Amino acid sequence: MSHRIKPPHTEKKPVTNINRDAQAAPAWPSYQGTSQLVGTSPSGRVTVYVDPSLGDPAMQNAQDLLNDADRVANANDGVFGTTGGPVSVIVFALNGAIDGTGGADHMGCDYVTGAAIEVDASFGNSVRVSALFEAELSECSMNGNLCGESTGEALSRWCAAFVSNNALADFATAPQWVVDGMPDFVNNTDNTDQSADSTGCGVAFISWLISQGYGLSQIAPALVNLGDGGTFAQLYGNLTSDDPANAWPNFQNAINSLPAGVTNDDPFNGLDQPTQMTHVSPRSAELVGRILATIITDLAAGRQPEQIAANVRTALLPVSRPIGPTVCKPGSKRLLPPGKTTKRSMTA
Repeated sequence: MSHRIKPPHTEKKPVTNINRDAQAAPAWPSYQGTSQLVGTSPSGRVTVYVDPSLGDPAMQNAQDLLNDADRVANANDGVFGTTGGPVSVIVFALNGAIDGTGGADHMGCDYVTGAAIEVDASFGNSVRVSALFEAELSECSMNGNLCGESTGEALSRWCAAFVSNNALADFATAPQWVVDGMPDFVNNTDNTDQSADSTGCGVAFISWLISQGYGLSQIAPALVNLGDGGTFAQLYGNLTSDDPANAWPNFQNAINSLPAGVTNDDPFNGLDQPTQMTHVSPRSAELVGRILATIITDLAAGRQPEQIAANVRTALLPVSRPIGPTVCKPGSKRLLPPGKTTKRSMTA
């Protein structure tokens, strides 16, 4: 499912209009250069900065992220059923890349230690920047749970795919998991977020669960509630009321029955499943009104079909609730594509 997703059609603000107020930037996980303030989203929840040395393309990435930040945050709230806190994010050449493959990073899976987010610039393709932002934002909404675990990493990658129509298809890990013999990370949780095998197993398992009728807004809070020691087998048992012991063999059978095998992180086409958008009852007049208002607004703004679909998904998610502060142990939560390694120096 490797296809280029174009940035949404939003009104482009000239880079000369970018806010240059001397608002103090937070301490970033690795970036040590100049942090130029771009602005704060209308909700006040997301403050965006940019490395000014990268010029207009990075400025455009940052402005597009600012325009899209509240949509992403609202979608994230709907997935987890909670209301997240304020965050800051900087766009720069993370790991020396300017095409999104530098990934993203923050220091914790909560809105205290993890609220300073770094995302790689992706010149000419700002949807990738939004996806990278959501990958880290979703981990903040895990509220100190699943931090550095394979379960949390798989979930965060699915959240990124959900809000961006899989703009990070090149980050896929499930094919590598298959090549390596499909080790069992359904009954076992890997205590790392850097393994392609355990992450790949997790994203494929979530794809399968969604194909079975369980939406991401059911999966995410249920997995978070299991905590660091929880397994995908337990998640399966809680969602289906079936014996957790059946999770792995049923999943294996499903994998082995795929006509084309596993070629991406969504082998069961979970992103295309109606249940992703219909687990909320359509009988609610308020819900119908939200959907129509979203579509009309997006059509008037000239947004692309992919962006309209993502916004409709957001409108169909349940109303969120406030999230209580929980702090996890600080440490880099770097998101990278397979085969990438980090560089220690991130100065301008």
